[in-house]
Amino acid sequence: MNTKRIRGGSPRRGLRGAVLGAAVAAALLTTTACQGDDPAAAPSGSASASASASGGGGKPGATASTGDSGTGSAGPTATGAGDSGETGGGNGTEHPDCEAAGLTTAVELQDGSGETPRHFLLTVTNAAKTPCVLNDAPQVRLKAGNDAPIVRPLGEPDSEPVVVEGGGKAYAGLYVFGNDEGGEAEYDQSDRFTATLVAGEGTELSGTLVFDLPDGLGTVSVDDAARVNGWAGTEGLAMRPINRL
Repeated sequence: MNTKRIRGGSPRRGLRGAVLGAAVAAALLTTTACQGDDPAAAPSGSASASASASGGGGKPGATASTGDSGTGSAGPTATGAGDSGETGGGNGTEHPDCEAAGLTTAVELQDGSGETPRHFLLTVTNAAKTPCVLNDAPQVRLKAGNDAPIVRPLGEPDSEPVVVEGGGKAYAGLYVFGNDEGGEAEYDQSDRFTATLVAGEGTELSGTLVFDLPDGLGTVSVDDAARVNGWAGTEGLAMRPINRL
């Protein structure tokens, strides 16, 4: 009897249990789906990770900006130090302008044997033990006397002053003659070149540099085509633009 009763009731209770189980499962699925669609239900760990990533992205940018600012200020700081030590010459450095009395001179012909002498390298040596500064281009005269015309500079002289260390040298290229002998333009003869220096603020300094011609040259032809390059720290920089003439 017990066996029959149990068997007789099993199909109904089994069906009812299956229906209830399906309903519970459906309810659980609905709850899970709602939580997935709700942003507020996202785990707090995800929000923290997002905030951390955002903060991490901002910090390197700020660091780079600070670094750039520091790097950019390095150059101006060095220049500012020089400006603050500016001397009466106004050359923007901590060193005084060179004076003619403190320099020795030399001149070298750059043209080959048999060529018309046109290109010369002017060299000055700082006889002192301390640095001095040369500005712009020397004011060269191809004839003796302060009344002689000043040779025009070749282009705009470099505005940066040339610091000549104690015992060091500086150079200027000089072109003196632009016409072959027998040409229509007037020309003259010169046995030496003279030059005065320019102060940092552009005024002519006192004293005259004398550049005697190299041995073997009594005189050279000169005319108004003459040009002089600005002071340079190397022979190549001084002569390169002059050699193109």
